[in-house]
Amino acid sequence: MAKLEYSEIKPRKYIIYNDAPYEVLEYHVARTQQRKPQNQVKLRNLINGKVIPATFHASDMVDEADISKRSIKFLFTNKGEHWFCEERDPANRFTITSSVIGAEEKFLKANNMVDAKIFTNDDDEEMIIGVSLPIKMTFKVTQAPPSVKGNTAGNSSGKVVTIETGAQVIAPLFIDIGDEIVVNTESGEYVERASK
Repeated sequence: MAKLEYSEIKPRKYIIYNDAPYEVLEYHVARTQQRKPQNQVKLRNLINGKVIPATFHASDMVDEADISKRSIKFLFTNKGEHWFCEERDPANRFTITSSVIGAEEKFLKANNMVDAKIFTNDDDEEMIIGVSLPIKMTFKVTQAPPSVKGNTAGNSSGKVVTIETGAQVIAPLFIDIGDEIVVNTESGEYVERASK
């Protein structure tokens, strides 16, 4: 297991803190003249989702959490449970809760591949602690206010449209029901109209 120095504890890193896996969300290395530098961070517990503050000093070292990725296929949602299967073994089905999936939930699309983030503890037990979607995904627009004549691609304002997953996205005024649009799943923003 790799060790991280206090200044290496940055966003997108996974660490073991108080015997639990955490994702680093924010960091700020503060240097004052009287004191030694310290790294003030915000951490998200990968098991229960709680966000906590923590401070690491120049002498501190932490273990990097053993996080791997595996491709899995999203199948469907039923009664609040999200069903997935292994990429090469469709019969091996399992559920992942909304609290583990987080904000990515609104962009889950049937039969799409996602990466499961897997934490392996000291006893070699694996636990799915999150999923990551492709950054850009294409969705069909299922609801959109009518386009008004004279609204062109040059207009800067947009309208709220609903995509096939039920998520809402602000799109240009020329987007209509049935159009396919590309959405950035990290920011939730419209990217472009998908080419037909």
